[in-house]
Amino acid sequence: MRSLLLAAVFASTSVLALAADNASITGKWTIHNNIAGNESDIDCAFTQAGADLTATCKSENGDAKATGKVDGNKVTFTIESEYQGSPVTSKYTGTFDSAANKISGTVTVEQFSVDGDFTATHGK
Repeated sequence: MRSLLLAAVFASTSVLALAADNASITGKWTIHNNIAGNESDIDCAFTQAGADLTATCKSENGDAKATGKVDGNKVTFTIESEYQGSPVTSKYTGTFDSAANKISGTVTVEQFSVDGDFTATHGK
């Protein structure tokens, strides 16, 4: 009986891992940033092709492009944008929660040496 229970636990864990691996980030997302006490929102349209991630994003500072990767439930992407005419690179590292339909994690803005956190929600 114990081995049957362990087999069921391992099987359900494998199914959950497979579901997370097969979940797609493709779609419209609103990213809420809190970086060094400054809050902002960015709307991005992500496209996932296998492990590769691309996006077109819009914020109060204009349009920007993003590229990244998806590995299971780990999502990383970089948004290349401008702030007051200067290039800005924001690097995001997060975890995709398919049940809550959100991505949350940390963001680093290289040019200003500041960090923060973000939450991205799908379909807004």
